[in-house]
Amino acid sequence: MNDKENKNTGASGTAGRAFKRPRGFLSGFVRGIGTYNRKYGAEWWIMVAGIVIIAVIITSAVFPSLFTSFDPTDQSAGPQMAPPDATHLFGTDNLNRDVFARMIYGSRTILGVAILAALVSSLVGIPLGLLSGFIGGWFDRILSLVMDSLYSFPGLILAIAFAAMLGPGVINITVAVAVIYIPTYFRLVRGQTLTIKEELYVEAAGAIGAKRWTILAKYIFPNVIATVVVVFSLNIADAIMTEAALSYIGLGLAGGIPDWGMDLSMGKKFLPSGVWWMITFPGVMIMFLALGFTMLGEGLAEILNPKLLER
Repeated sequence: MNDKENKNTGASGTAGRAFKRPRGFLSGFVRGIGTYNRKYGAEWWIMVAGIVIIAVIITSAVFPSLFTSFDPTDQSAGPQMAPPDATHLFGTDNLNRDVFARMIYGSRTILGVAILAALVSSLVGIPLGLLSGFIGGWFDRILSLVMDSLYSFPGLILAIAFAAMLGPGVINITVAVAVIYIPTYFRLVRGQTLTIKEELYVEAAGAIGAKRWTILAKYIFPNVIATVVVVFSLNIADAIMTEAALSYIGLGLAGGIPDWGMDLSMGKKFLPSGVWWMITFPGVMIMFLALGFTMLGEGLAEILNPKLLER
């Protein structure tokens, strides 16, 4: 009898522990949020808000059918320039297309171009900055001169020049946007490399016989990457605005691709007629997406700041 009671007690205890696990996970999650809130303050919530905005828009880009059943290119989706209602949440445009569907599918375009452009510029600018700061000499002087020449031009003007030269298309506009951010990564990484290579632990690694590439990869690059992450997220926000601006002036993508900047340009023609939704919703989506990446970058900048971590 005692054995049975012990078994029943053990089974019920196990079940009780299993039943309490979700509550334990939830309480641990809440405690973790409280810890981060006390440690980082408002910066933590700024970063979280940015992540939420980005996550929602990325989800809509990856799974558009979860948000709308309309095709963004369907010219029989509804009445011409109908205002927002229960069927067409953002109304329809001058070609009878559903504006909400164009916002959902257009997120793929602007996210793809902005993220790819930031990746390309970082993959070019970071290695060049590391090599320039570490090697020095004539190599550093030539690269610095080239990058300073690019950096002296206003970013949007330079992007317009490259977009006009390359022509419309996803790859072409990505290259046009990427070029203007390469000097940003180069200057940042080069400056940090010049500082870090004078540190005692770097000189000690060289004194014990570590190869130059080993010093660069194991001792310098890891100390640069934290700042690069912050700049990367901020550059995506800026690339979103640049891509939208190029599409707005007609130097962006081909006409059949849903794009917020192109829809913004089209909507301005009908604003004097009282059709406010064609220009409002593309502008709001561009603003929110850029704001999300900006908030993420600002939050990371404060959280990854060593002086803040010492508080």
